[in-house]
Amino acid sequence: MSIDTSSAPVAGRRLFGRVSSAFTSPKYGPVLVTLVLLIAVFAIGGSRYRGFVSGPVILNLFVDNAYLIVLAVGMTFVILTGGIDLSVGAVLALSTMIAASLLQSGWSASVVIPLILVLTSVLGLLVGLMIHVFKIQPFIATLAAMFLARGLCYVISKDSISITDPVFVSLAQTRISLGGRMSITASVVIALLVVLVAFLVLHYSRLGRTVYAIGGGEQSGMLMGLPVARTKVLVYVISGFCSGLAGVLFTFYTLSGYSLTAVGTELDAIAAVVIGGTLLTGGYGFVLGSVLGVLVLGTIQTIITFEGTLSSWWTRIFIGGLLLVFIVLQKVLTARRR
Repeated sequence: MSIDTSSAPVAGRRLFGRVSSAFTSPKYGPVLVTLVLLIAVFAIGGSRYRGFVSGPVILNLFVDNAYLIVLAVGMTFVILTGGIDLSVGAVLALSTMIAASLLQSGWSASVVIPLILVLTSVLGLLVGLMIHVFKIQPFIATLAAMFLARGLCYVISKDSISITDPVFVSLAQTRISLGGRMSITASVVIALLVVLVAFLVLHYSRLGRTVYAIGGGEQSGMLMGLPVARTKVLVYVISGFCSGLAGVLFTFYTLSGYSLTAVGTELDAIAAVVIGGTLLTGGYGFVLGSVLGVLVLGTIQTIITFEGTLSSWWTRIFIGGLLLVFIVLQKVLTARRR
């Protein structure tokens, strides 16, 4: 009995062709490169440091970056439409200051947390209306919101405010055991729920289809009868909500509010989204890619911490280099598609 192996090379070529087309696609290419990069960075860390590739280290990436994951989710919605939001870091800081000052004044956590989410969503609404109604560039509108939020932080207090509220302390100290020495915090659970909801919204709702359509071509979206104006405003509301929630998660992490919190974090969020494969011009990208981008940044920071001899500024250097590489990669892939 003979076995026909003539189809094996053909199947191999087809598989190679599919993989090659996926890596050269502007939709999937950058995300796949990010995944390969994350695996490579972990491999480098594992080859240099004992215990680097382990459950506790991987879970600590999520614990340390839960707030940044939530920020990146909100930023993904904005960048998918071709916009930008420079205010997220300042709004995060404002959220920590509002939480700390109100809790210190005796307010209940059950009131403070919803209030923060409403206030930051309203700020996002105002930014969205500025962009849509007055045709102000997102860069300028969100820059104004950044200065406003950061200034309000100093109005509340110039000093750090400690949080001693029992609810916040309990949420900060609670660890959810996953067996052995592995555990996560409540912040990680919240962040992953936000990612799940964002994924479902972007891929299985009319809002998500409209977000991608605006990034692909705003005029085309309008001709298709999609609610372009409403969606352009709504993505900034979502970004504001995520910024407020990230601020709450950050207070769980630090148990304090401080005016200088998260200076430059908006750039980390943008870098994570771009490194995660979302095109700066909009239209292409995945929220799961943004999570991969956050994990890449967190892994680089972890390697520098393990090294012990490098300044934390090396993290910025590596992030800047990666950002340049991915912007060039986006340009190459979109040019080839044309």
